[in-house]
Amino acid sequence: MSENTKIDFIYLSEPDMIKAGVMNMAKCVDTMESMFTLLHQGDYRMAGPNSDSHGAMITFPEESPFPTMPKPTADRRLMAMPAYLGGEFQTCGVKWYGSNIANREKGLPRSILMFILNDIDTGAPMAYMSANLLSAYRTGAVPGVGARHLARKDSKTVGLLGPGVMGKTSIAAFMATCPDIDTIKVKGRGQKSLDSFITWIKETYPQITTITVVDSLEDVVRDSDIVTYCNSNETGDISSYPEVKREWVKPGCFLSMPAYCRLDDAMEQNDVRKVLDNTGLYQAWFEEVPKPAHQYIPIIGARFMDMVNEGKLSLDQLEDLGAITAGATPGRTNDEEIIILSVGGMPVEDVAWATVIYRSAIEQGIGVKLNLWDTPELR
Repeated sequence: MSENTKIDFIYLSEPDMIKAGVMNMAKCVDTMESMFTLLHQGDYRMAGPNSDSHGAMITFPEESPFPTMPKPTADRRLMAMPAYLGGEFQTCGVKWYGSNIANREKGLPRSILMFILNDIDTGAPMAYMSANLLSAYRTGAVPGVGARHLARKDSKTVGLLGPGVMGKTSIAAFMATCPDIDTIKVKGRGQKSLDSFITWIKETYPQITTITVVDSLEDVVRDSDIVTYCNSNETGDISSYPEVKREWVKPGCFLSMPAYCRLDDAMEQNDVRKVLDNTGLYQAWFEEVPKPAHQYIPIIGARFMDMVNEGKLSLDQLEDLGAITAGATPGRTNDEEIIILSVGGMPVEDVAWATVIYRSAIEQGIGVKLNLWDTPELR
């Protein structure tokens, strides 16, 4: 039997990714929903001892004898995020995450990301792709999955902290799942980002009739049907994380939190439903970092793990979004309950959306075909 040892793969630039549909948020939300159901079924693997790790990150010391070694500045990340996903996907891959907040001074995004998609049998590369949009849209789509199941169906008003990339993709996902939204309240740090956000909203969603720039967190939260914090900050001082107070929160509010957040005591009580994108992710983080975990992982789910550790909360009081998408746990049960979703982000999300985009690119003949080898020199 003759061997076919030739391996070709495709390279997809950011323009190629756009052509292949990476910015199709409605389809991305549907893809993430399928992915979450597979998580509930257990048909996936990530890194770490519990197969739920966010990834492996290089850390740098505060002081080094090597003057060329990077400093541990804000959002300095060199990180690999591998995963396998079964079901309809049957692929694996890894996102390489390079990030430095100082990139903005150079006209670059804070993070510069690439993704490699692999065949699960041979491990051969199938695609090497630009991943900034891939990552941004899969991140935003998760709040959309949450809103589909956990927000009130008649939600009209969104309160947003942080009008950057994550804020835009979260809004896009809410618009894909809650078509009655017509009002956005937004708080940002600078006029430039606010102007960019407002222009984008007006051009993309003309059905939004009211856009209000607000000055306080209370104004973001109060009277909002959906609240999302998409801000960036520095970890370490939990008291500096933007707060949500129970007295601000409207009955029936859905809070989607993919970024820095802390809750007052009343918001931590048992009558507020606490949903995680994946409990195992936060358990892995909790094992990997010093305590309190929320000091190092600013996502609110890390605070929930600290509460479990402190005896203030039992693990079975936390719910998984995958159990909800799979129908094993109910979504919203009434119009008055307050529900908060912690969004940590997982490499299985990248694998899912990358697989869909790869198949679209192959079908449409998009991308540059590259050859790894016809016959490997060593085997």
